[in-house]
Amino acid sequence: MSPKHSLGPLCGLGAALLFGLTTPLIKLILPVYDLLPIAGLLYVGAGLGLGLCEIFLTSTKQPVFSQPETPIQRADISPLLGIILTGGILGPILMLYGLQRISGVVGSLLLNLEAPLTILLAVTFFHEHLGKREVSAAMFIFAGAGILSYSPGTLAGDWLGIISISGACVCWAVDNNLTQGLSLRNPLAVARIKGLSAGGFSLGLAWMLGYDIPDITAVIMVLFLGFVGYGISVVLDIYALRILGAAREAAFFATAPFIGALAAVPILGEHWGFGEYLAGATMAIGLGVLLREHHSHIHTHPAMEHDHVHTHTDPHHQHDHQEETVGSHAHRHSHLPLQHDHGHVSDLHHRHKH
Repeated sequence: MSPKHSLGPLCGLGAALLFGLTTPLIKLILPVYDLLPIAGLLYVGAGLGLGLCEIFLTSTKQPVFSQPETPIQRADISPLLGIILTGGILGPILMLYGLQRISGVVGSLLLNLEAPLTILLAVTFFHEHLGKREVSAAMFIFAGAGILSYSPGTLAGDWLGIISISGACVCWAVDNNLTQGLSLRNPLAVARIKGLSAGGFSLGLAWMLGYDIPDITAVIMVLFLGFVGYGISVVLDIYALRILGAAREAAFFATAPFIGALAAVPILGEHWGFGEYLAGATMAIGLGVLLREHHSHIHTHPAMEHDHVHTHTDPHHQHDHQEETVGSHAHRHSHLPLQHDHGHVSDLHHRHKH
């Protein structure tokens, strides 16, 4: 696996790690406060925290983050609105409605549909490709997530609740694929806009419906958790989407429930049983296969033109400049038709038939 493509799994697993670690902490708060204002505060915390990060990094010119990223453009407004609507508004509302009508166990099992639905949309509508070994690896990871959330004897709920949770997973699958299409833009900006827009809507809806806002101590805690679990995590996830494509990213991010189960032991005082160990072993098999998979064949790149950060050490970006450039830079550039053979995944440069 190339250094660039090995960075993708690290970003995907890093996003799952941060999201998984914050989940048990959020569970400590949920029994005390209503779900909708907490969801709004989590998203607002993500947007505010990332906005402050952007201001700090721009003002101090941190060398680690000095590479230019392509800003949000006018053509991105439609997919960005789709991301906010599906992932930030409809998804959480459907989930909240569904959880009121079904048991927590059924809800946890159904929420695992997000990853396979993301892969289904990515392969069917967005021209991504997964080999048989990669599909098998993803199935092992999804099976581990299912084992982790299954508890015999507590499956209760009605069809309306099941349909609502399933609909939420469809919304988030669309969100993941639309976000992959914007992954060449500045990830901080994409995540910040999504967080502030979705969080503002949820808080406004909570106020209209008469929900109580938590006390100031809880607000500060939830805002910070949102910054980590819904802000930094989403930024890392967008980098994973950029490098790996939505299908592979979904498999790596599906490990978040296992990380949450690990964190629940010291945070919530929970204990592991046979199911947790079986889930961990199943996921480990899937991750091992996915990390070792190498996809390579002769393929053709059609002519295309777009704008994103790149370097000239990449064989896909050999073009002339009026001014000399060194290292990473971003500008609108054209790709000439190219045919070659190398290891690759279904990023936005490698959407071809197999």
